[in-house]
Amino acid sequence: MTNARNPSSFIGEIPTHYDTGLGPNIFQGYAADLATRVAALAPERVLELAAGTGILTRCLCDLLADAELVATDLNQPMLDFAARKFGPNEKVSFRVVDATQIEEPPDSFDVIACQFGVMFFPDKGQSFREARKVLRRGGHYLFNVWGPVAANPFARIAYDTPAALIPDDPPQFYKTPFSYNDAEHITSELTTAGFQRVDWRRVALDAPIHSIRGFATGIVYGNPVVHEFARGQVAPEAVVTALEAALEREFGPDPARMPLEAIVFDATA
Repeated sequence: MTNARNPSSFIGEIPTHYDTGLGPNIFQGYAADLATRVAALAPERVLELAAGTGILTRCLCDLLADAELVATDLNQPMLDFAARKFGPNEKVSFRVVDATQIEEPPDSFDVIACQFGVMFFPDKGQSFREARKVLRRGGHYLFNVWGPVAANPFARIAYDTPAALIPDDPPQFYKTPFSYNDAEHITSELTTAGFQRVDWRRVALDAPIHSIRGFATGIVYGNPVVHEFARGQVAPEAVVTALEAALEREFGPDPARMPLEAIVFDATA
């Protein structure tokens, strides 16, 4: 889910923490859901945008044994991490691609899939036009976005806890993923971009938290927000400890569960 953010910021251990700290707790369940929807369309050629560390990619590849899968992201370190999940005989390739400038021939794909990436695209209308361009007529663009913070309480904790430690200049990163969930507005943007039909639905999950400490670590170290703590002169480990306590107060000790909500779109070209 990293397309259109600064690619130079996804370096070092960030991909590892993203995959192991955030992946199993908030991304895996929705990746399985989205991959199942894609597989039901029986596509021959699939483009994935904002593939990140390959969480959705792995699910897609497992369900699409005969399809060609092209996984893309703007950030090479994330793609390098993703590629290590696949064997040489699997039909998946990895490319650095900006979702607002997809350099693929028109009418190239049966399906495009994107897991929690659209919110980060700087020009969403342009990204939808690019997706429509490379889809075959009758093809599908399936993607999900997070529902509101009220339906995803971990998001409130992820923002409020660091903000309490850095009140004068709180990190803003965690506002972006939850700022794009007006389904009617998104539908209008897709229609303006040339899609003929747009269906959407809210998908709620009762998700397991596999490790409170691991989840807190992923929230801090699994994305560029970790760089903001240095600016605020707060040690990242102090933020992890505070997040761990806040998550446990909200959801209970390990093994815990939490509610999640996403909106899944299926736009037909």
